[in-house]
Amino acid sequence: MNGQFSAFADVAILEAVRTPWIDLGGALSQVSPIDLGIKVGREVMARAGIEPQAVDSVLAGSMAQASFDAYLLPRHIGLYSGVAQAVPALGVQRICATGFELLRQAAGQLRDGVQLALCVASESMSRNPIAAYTHRGGFRLGGEVQFKDFLWEALYDPAPGLDMIATADNLARRYGLSREAVDRYACTSHQRALQAQRDGVWVDEVVAVDNQVFELEGYQPRGISLARRTAAVSEDSHPRPTDLASLTRLRAVHLGGVQTAGNSCAVVDGAAAALVGRASACTRPALARLLASAVVGVAPEFMGIGPAPAIRLLLQRSGLNLDDIGRFEINEAQAAQVLAVAHELELDSTRLNAQGGSLALGHPLAATGLRLVMSLARQLRQHNLRYGIAAACVGGGQGMALLIENPAFRA
Repeated sequence: MNGQFSAFADVAILEAVRTPWIDLGGALSQVSPIDLGIKVGREVMARAGIEPQAVDSVLAGSMAQASFDAYLLPRHIGLYSGVAQAVPALGVQRICATGFELLRQAAGQLRDGVQLALCVASESMSRNPIAAYTHRGGFRLGGEVQFKDFLWEALYDPAPGLDMIATADNLARRYGLSREAVDRYACTSHQRALQAQRDGVWVDEVVAVDNQVFELEGYQPRGISLARRTAAVSEDSHPRPTDLASLTRLRAVHLGGVQTAGNSCAVVDGAAAALVGRASACTRPALARLLASAVVGVAPEFMGIGPAPAIRLLLQRSGLNLDDIGRFEINEAQAAQVLAVAHELELDSTRLNAQGGSLALGHPLAATGLRLVMSLARQLRQHNLRYGIAAACVGGGQGMALLIENPAFRA
């Protein structure tokens, strides 16, 4: 099977946290993704009881250039998180699988001698720019003036001439998925997420964000200033009561399609961080062991099916079967896309996105992968399950999956 497979030995995710996912235009809408990244970077080290000076690699990712200093995002997240000035920083990007790729890169660095890596993914969808790419030389009299919404245009793939919603509609047609089936899945996701929030299942992974200043001796301060005179945010803002009748009334994005605003992922801002180190060096129980990764390419017009071949490659090369996996967390870019993957792999719905997913919580592109992994790891511990797989489709036609193990599993 084509694709890239990596197996990892002695790699642990020591701790992982995230900000609340906050709706587009909400309290986080004016905050630079760098500052959101600094917030979670500082917090993950504090929760792990690790001094920043112990970190010897910084990896960070963000998709859109959502601030004028965007080029400096990895470096500034490291510096203002307190990591030693001599420690280098690397920017990582694999669109919706950026969070996974951060962990993959960290595991590879451990093989090369790194002892402890700080991985941070941060995304401000609200600060995606209105951009012009062809006007550096000025404007001609009567010439076309072309400014476009980067957030909207980024959903379009010019290779097949389709947006992401249309690729999910393609999968619905290929797998015979009705509008009713797609809406039913979305309704379940919304209801599961709302119940999980009510039950407090994400309390351990979410860090509240408030107005604050980040100091760095000898350098300019920076910080967080929440919008709408908000003092703090402490929980995801998108989960809400949702019923099938409400979803059914929504108009499809494309004529004859099944995807709507209600059964597609919510647009949110947020950041996440994880510490990756050697399992053998852990002085306290690790959150999870990172065992392997797989990444594959698929046809761009069917990009949403990517998790299926990635999971197949991951299992094949790891010597495991679907029945060995206690939980699957597959990013919900669109409901039809997740259902197509589930149909292709014949996944048991009770093991898939058991706490809801991005349809209800939202999908801050770079940060979603880390959320999937940390939520998966905590589910494995809660239910005494050994193995879990987190996966996502990737715009342009890719799929990526990670295999993790519960270090506290008892047979």
